[in-house]
Amino acid sequence: MEKPQIIAHVQKSLNFTLFDTKWIPCSAKFVVLGNHPRGTGALQVYEVSHGDVKLLHESEKSSSFKCGTFGASSLQQRNFATGAFDGKLQIWDLESMQIPIYSVKGHKEIINDIDGVGGLGIGEGAPEIVTGSRDGSVKVWDPRQKNDPVAAMEPGEGEDKRDCWTVAFGHAYNQHDRCVCAGYDNGDIKLFDLRNMSLRWETNIKNGVCCVEFDRKDISMNKLVATTLESKFHVFDMRTQHPTKGFASLTEKAHKSTVWNVRHLPQNRDIFMTTGGTGTLCLWKYNYPDKRVTQDSDKVDMGVAGTVSLLQNVTMSTQPIASLDWSPDKQGLCVCTAFDQVLRVVIVTKLNRHL
Repeated sequence: MEKPQIIAHVQKSLNFTLFDTKWIPCSAKFVVLGNHPRGTGALQVYEVSHGDVKLLHESEKSSSFKCGTFGASSLQQRNFATGAFDGKLQIWDLESMQIPIYSVKGHKEIINDIDGVGGLGIGEGAPEIVTGSRDGSVKVWDPRQKNDPVAAMEPGEGEDKRDCWTVAFGHAYNQHDRCVCAGYDNGDIKLFDLRNMSLRWETNIKNGVCCVEFDRKDISMNKLVATTLESKFHVFDMRTQHPTKGFASLTEKAHKSTVWNVRHLPQNRDIFMTTGGTGTLCLWKYNYPDKRVTQDSDKVDMGVAGTVSLLQNVTMSTQPIASLDWSPDKQGLCVCTAFDQVLRVVIVTKLNRHL
């Protein structure tokens, strides 16, 4: 019984399709969002109390919500940024949802994923939001600047536009440096350097990239996990970039189906959870190699990938678990949503034994 246990603490069935969930920082509350059968957007705020979840307030909007983040908000305000099916990026005060405090038609098509940095005391520099869309573009927004993105990475004239499924910030460890990683439906992964406004690295992992996440946003790049269709995920060691071979990586099979999501434990960057199309959760630990850097035949530094250990896995649902979020405040507490229209508050025990 030394292994961590994954326990469903609360299960609540809802009447709309759930796409994303996020903990409200410094609270026992979380947000779930998705769409009603009539095509409208659903957003609900719950609080965990006495072994159950209590609905605090809910809101219905004209366009379905796909994704959300608190990452660019201050801890005092805790405003919530959302990406919608109609391509709109909006920021909401959850206490007063009548009209958004920021709204821009960011993309021509659905915003598939969103991430934020520079808020919540995480990551140096200005608060920024990144959105990735089916229209093929990745855009970076400063919520203090209306209407126009501060950066846009779009396919050039005559280039195929690929559906961007996932975006993530990283490398925000000082006032100037910051990177965005984007994953696409054709297996492309692109790393954009926002300081130099350049494409720093790209690779293709042969399967649609469902989710990318750095183990930490606010440190010099350390590790990146990318999950894909057809039951694989990849872990890249981002510390050492070889001029031709790029970053060292490992590949692991999991879930026997699409790996929808990856989320690193806020209290330990080497532990992460993946969610699967078969309704499964897998808890992993990354093990560093003895030496993270070696040299090729020309004496050029190249990275060395480590290994991963499966700490625990459990079946939670009959449907894909599309989103998961760890509580930033209470280690081992997380919330996940699946396409069976059930939200689940989950407790993972004994994590401190693996710190």
